[in-house]
Amino acid sequence: MSGSTEGDLTKTGMALKHDREWDYELDRIVEAIEERDASKVGLQFPEGLKRRGPKVADDLREVAPDDVTFMLSGQPCYGACDLDTYLMRRTDVFVHFGHTPMKESDSIVYVPLFSNVDPFSIMEDALEEELAPPEEDADVGLVTTAQHMNRFEEMTDWLEERGYEVHTRRGDDRLTKEGQVLGCNYASADIDAEQVLYVGGGKFHPVGLAMEHPDKRVVIADPVNNAVSVAEHDQFLKQRYASVHKAMGAEKWGVIFCTKIGQGRWEKAQEIVENNENAYLITMDEVTPDRLRNFDMDAFVNTGCPRITTDDGPRFHKPMLTPGEYEAAIGEKPLDSIEFDTFHDTW
Repeated sequence: MSGSTEGDLTKTGMALKHDREWDYELDRIVEAIEERDASKVGLQFPEGLKRRGPKVADDLREVAPDDVTFMLSGQPCYGACDLDTYLMRRTDVFVHFGHTPMKESDSIVYVPLFSNVDPFSIMEDALEEELAPPEEDADVGLVTTAQHMNRFEEMTDWLEERGYEVHTRRGDDRLTKEGQVLGCNYASADIDAEQVLYVGGGKFHPVGLAMEHPDKRVVIADPVNNAVSVAEHDQFLKQRYASVHKAMGAEKWGVIFCTKIGQGRWEKAQEIVENNENAYLITMDEVTPDRLRNFDMDAFVNTGCPRITTDDGPRFHKPMLTPGEYEAAIGEKPLDSIEFDTFHDTW
């Protein structure tokens, strides 16, 4: 695809440099199969781990009863908000790999797949290169992703032993663990510290965090790529301003309501359509450029996952805005009031 990729967060993802031996918690899955006398088991993996699915199914066949059928979900999956509800309704046990639950359910087995990468050497580099020393600023926030939550208490203790006062919080109901961040929710960074240490792979989460909390300096300690950096969001902001400017003359608006179980904001979509006679509600599960190309709209508003807008925005043939950006485009609020769009509720 031609064109500039500046500010496109799809270009900042994690590239694995170390092999990982994930803990698929097979014993817990087999225990659930036996407890429910299950004959059909659904397995759902996020996009980056789908290739591991057949091997996990093979391993489960070795230890599960012979009459159990394992089915792999082929639906796209980008988070715990993105469950394959069709497969879930047609299996006795449904296993979701790679994420922690947004809402507890007896019918779903969540396997977060904790990383075995040691975070402490790269945290040491972060202290030497980017974090203010404790004698200058002892307050530091600590956040990470689900894959590193198994070491979170150790990471907190490690920082405290070096003189820092570590600030953490659980966030809201969409977050399961203390200090956990999602690509759509950074409530765990609502803490009393001007610097935040993000321990995790890639820039996907920390750039979003820096957008949501522009008053904070977000230091990235990436134990996967063995790199330390500071989350920068200036180019990203320029991209968003450009999209809003392109949409300011739009007459016909497509308002997207995502039907994925954890991504629907019906009230917001309905509000936009009710207040704009030139807005049309479009319902869909997977929001892609190809699916929208045949709609004769001047611009779109995405009320589903905000990362569709921020990460994939440059791929759409017409401007794709968040609800807040839409308000700026139609003149309801100033352009400089644009904030990062986030989710703060479960389904």
